[in-house]
Amino acid sequence: MDKIQQLTKEFSLAAWQVQNVMGLIEEGNTIPFIARYRKEQHGELDDNVLRGLSERIAYLKSLEQERESIEGKLEKLGVLDDALRAALEACTTLAELEDVYRPYRPKRRTRASIAREKGLEPLADALLLQSRDMKESEELAKDYINEELGVNSIEDALAGAKDIIAERLSDDAAVRTRLRAQLWRAGLIRTCAVEGKEDTVYQMYHDYSEPISRIAPHRVLAVDRGEREGFLKATLEVDAAEAAALVEKDAVRGGAPSTQLIREAAADAYARLLAPAVAREARAQLTERAQDAAIGVFKQNLGDLLMLPPVRGHVVLGMDPGIRTGCKLAVVDQTGKVLDTGVIYPMHSKAKAQESAQQLARLIQKHNVTLVSIGNGTASRETERFYADTAREYELKVPYVVTSEAGASVYSASKLASEELPQYDVTIRSAASIARRVQDPLAELVKIDPKSIGVGQYQHDMNPAHLGAALEGVVERCVNEVGVELNTASAALLRYVAGLNKSIAANIVAYREENGAFKSRAELLKVSKLGKKAFEQCAGFLRIAAGGNPLDATGVHPESYAVAEGLLDAFGFTLEEVRAGGLSSLGERVAEVGSRALAMRLNIGTPTLRDIVKDLTKPSRDPRDELEPPLLREDVMELSDLKIGMELKGTVRNVADFGAFVDIGVHRDGLVHVSELSDRRVKHPSEAVHIGDVVTVWVLEVDEKKKRISLSMRRPKQ
Repeated sequence: MDKIQQLTKEFSLAAWQVQNVMGLIEEGNTIPFIARYRKEQHGELDDNVLRGLSERIAYLKSLEQERESIEGKLEKLGVLDDALRAALEACTTLAELEDVYRPYRPKRRTRASIAREKGLEPLADALLLQSRDMKESEELAKDYINEELGVNSIEDALAGAKDIIAERLSDDAAVRTRLRAQLWRAGLIRTCAVEGKEDTVYQMYHDYSEPISRIAPHRVLAVDRGEREGFLKATLEVDAAEAAALVEKDAVRGGAPSTQLIREAAADAYARLLAPAVAREARAQLTERAQDAAIGVFKQNLGDLLMLPPVRGHVVLGMDPGIRTGCKLAVVDQTGKVLDTGVIYPMHSKAKAQESAQQLARLIQKHNVTLVSIGNGTASRETERFYADTAREYELKVPYVVTSEAGASVYSASKLASEELPQYDVTIRSAASIARRVQDPLAELVKIDPKSIGVGQYQHDMNPAHLGAALEGVVERCVNEVGVELNTASAALLRYVAGLNKSIAANIVAYREENGAFKSRAELLKVSKLGKKAFEQCAGFLRIAAGGNPLDATGVHPESYAVAEGLLDAFGFTLEEVRAGGLSSLGERVAEVGSRALAMRLNIGTPTLRDIVKDLTKPSRDPRDELEPPLLREDVMELSDLKIGMELKGTVRNVADFGAFVDIGVHRDGLVHVSELSDRRVKHPSEAVHIGDVVTVWVLEVDEKKKRISLSMRRPKQ
């Protein structure tokens, strides 16, 4: 099966779609550009499908390179024939290629290689024939006794021959394939506690077993971590008799004098060579699949967090809670500029609390603060209570929102933060970041390494390169979906725009600082290292709100400006009406004529016409504005205030394989187990909820001692 056929089958696509996407990628186009501006060429596939296709294309390319490399090695050895070449061509994974090459791969010195050095390979060949009229094994072995080579007896000769046979069986691709299939079909993973380390967080795994075909990804990662930390032992188990029969299947013919010896060699091959190797491989695959699933959850959560709707037009007070070092404050204006800062100590003493309340109220009143953003880290709930009490006492009437502060400390200590806020120490920078995250979550969070934004499971157990690449892709998708204002964006934000990188992003900012605001997208071509290809990829995602051409403020790509102007002319509109946002009737006018007919007249595809109409109708459209805004609060509750059956509003803070954690305004986030997310069956929590969702929940159980809250999103039956 060729590459295009294989991908067509895997992704349920037409061959022309796969072929065109492959061509676009080979031409150096980025995924965001292909997804947004080349829809006709791939049938309007979304970003996720295109990324998956791109990853598989890269994998198949590496598979082809490895196949060619192995063919070259086999040719040098003089063993490459038509059968081997066909076997290599039939391989669809790197593991299968490895199986075909295994018998010829140079090995370290093994029991089998030592036996070959002693001249025992012909004996192994003869025994494997299992001819009914052959001599007894002992008779055959007599001819191979050679004291100079270290074969001192018949037993030595037969033992060496069995070692050679065992290694051949262990190298047999068909044998390994059968054992893998058995393990994945009927294998169990079994765990127990390491002696003397029974009392740990891994208690549920102290006497635990589960079919490996059904084990959930988060349990695989928990077992892996327990083993790494020295608390657990884990083994994979299968029916040993069935496994031995699978090894013997092609090797043992029966009825010959040497048959029993072959059986013994097969048993040795399984116990000594195959079982450990297949188990190691299966554990690695389990871990890889579990990591892929965990990375999938992380990607979904990160995307949801980045796409939280901005709360525009507010003067925001950011509060970074702390006990010993105090609560850090930073007031930022509507553009994110820091206006004022301070530190208060509301948890040190009654006098300090009173003084802190006065200072907080003065700061809010002085700058006409309209929203307070409280970080959700240590002492967050105490800070909430303190703020709610202060607001009541001073009649502030300013709502607050609890904001994820994941990664804020990483940002505040970064080189970027020191460049942006050089006059403030790291703690104040963190408070400023917490304030800005409400105003524009995406613009602020792109300043932080995605791995430091704690919205996943077991992220520290992931392959760093794999996780990093996956999360970078999520950030890139979100940034390009929203679009970036060229004259205000930071280099941290610009680097994620399609076609740009850190170096070019820094050059854009440097050009802007030296020459003033960009007046047109075309001016980008004057930026150092930003060539025509980079311009083609990035231009449509960059906006200039106050530029000379109103189209520069839209998602219309410069390559389609002439088409957009022709469309406007056809209906009697002007470019200035685009700037004024007065084209609400354009969509209806196009519908009257017919999109297909109009697209043909303008010599463009219908998807491109549809996107141009949308961009001209809503030139400053931000997809995040269509989402539900964050939940603003004015008061807090205690754990003791909760009652079974109580109905509450909350914000989803994290989504895991087993459920979702919801902030309901008390000291702990409550858990909505996957079984309580909906009245319908939910396979994974991400089908029902996303980070930032404002949801209605009902209290199922409150354990004040363990500080655990169980919630449900299923309306109680009356």
